[in-house]
Amino acid sequence: MKARLVIALLASAGLSAQPAWSEDAEDLERAREILQQAPVVDGHNDLPWVIREKFGGDVENYDISVRAQFDTDIPRLREGMVGTQFWSVYVPSSLSSLEAMQVQLEQINIAHRIISMYPQDLMLATSVADIDAAYEQGRIASLLGMEGGHTIVNSLGALRSYFDLGVRYMTLTHFHSNDWADSATGDPRHEGITEFGREVVREMNRLGMMVDLSHVSAATMNDVLDIAEAPVIFSHSSARALTDHARNVPDSVLQRVAENGGVVMVTFVPPYVSDERRKWEDGMIPLLKDATTDAEWDEVGRVYREENGIPPTATLSDVADHIEHVAKVAGEDHVGIGSDFYGATGDDLIEGLEDVSKFPDLIAELAGRGWSNEELSKLARGNLLRAYADVEKAAARLQQSRSPSLKTIEELDGFGLPDQP
Repeated sequence: MKARLVIALLASAGLSAQPAWSEDAEDLERAREILQQAPVVDGHNDLPWVIREKFGGDVENYDISVRAQFDTDIPRLREGMVGTQFWSVYVPSSLSSLEAMQVQLEQINIAHRIISMYPQDLMLATSVADIDAAYEQGRIASLLGMEGGHTIVNSLGALRSYFDLGVRYMTLTHFHSNDWADSATGDPRHEGITEFGREVVREMNRLGMMVDLSHVSAATMNDVLDIAEAPVIFSHSSARALTDHARNVPDSVLQRVAENGGVVMVTFVPPYVSDERRKWEDGMIPLLKDATTDAEWDEVGRVYREENGIPPTATLSDVADHIEHVAKVAGEDHVGIGSDFYGATGDDLIEGLEDVSKFPDLIAELAGRGWSNEELSKLARGNLLRAYADVEKAAARLQQSRSPSLKTIEELDGFGLPDQP
């Protein structure tokens, strides 16, 4: 009513605000109609870590069936028209090898408990067929994504065990480089990946576990694309040409992703989509790398703000710019959405994309920029499901000719127990 009154007053003064107001409302309605048929596939949400860190892992008493304290709960997932959610089972890369494997198993357990707590709304999915079944049942397909290859502790047997527990993608590194792959934010140790790293990728392709290149260095991206036998994904990254952050994807790699058949899922993290915010935050990355808890992370942020002031804001429009750039360079078949909601608050959130209810607003923004219904449907859902189906087909083919790999890092790279970060 207030909007209509403002429009009427402007019109009486000889000014016209009707087209902009009308188009926004129409774009949002159109976005919701598209998402009704193609509900969002979101590549990355850290709810298991939020529950672990902020609520002691007490899944049973952190109720997401009602509006919860942070950015993610079932009512807002429904409002955001999310049909498929990859739950990140993140583990800090600064932990020792034994700690990393222990925490990885605990994180997977937390994710399973979240999914089993809400059977009317969430459904564990481990295949495209499961995702389709969840859609037919009106439930949110819930898949697991490991964030950091350090937690396999240089063991292909451990990799296979994680797959058996339901993990369907693995980000090869996190903040630190590991014994077989270089991180975007870690010290370069291998100029990409080692021979054992190549064997990890080959085994993931054989299993049908998606290779996630978010967090890896450009050299690692290219090494993986040289040997990948299935489409890769970037579960939560953006375009380096727009925001020159090490975590983002260079145009030369975007072009190769198109050739590979993969998908870059654009993220909602401010320094990855706003270059002003990236410049402000550059000095924080070295301080965050060794944090192992949210409390340590928050303290780093508090001190950094005291010294550097309030950071620039990033907006929904910035995210849309990155989506359009990926679509322009890699092609409209190779872009998706990977929010990376992680319990952030205040200026660590994107203005206009503050929680999981806001996906229709992003689709509406792109609709207003001239995207077709087909393009928006592929962005929201179709591209990732097509790539995942191709990963499954590649696995079925490779399993006809390859047995589980018994190769070791000692055999391939010539050294023993995992290094500590």
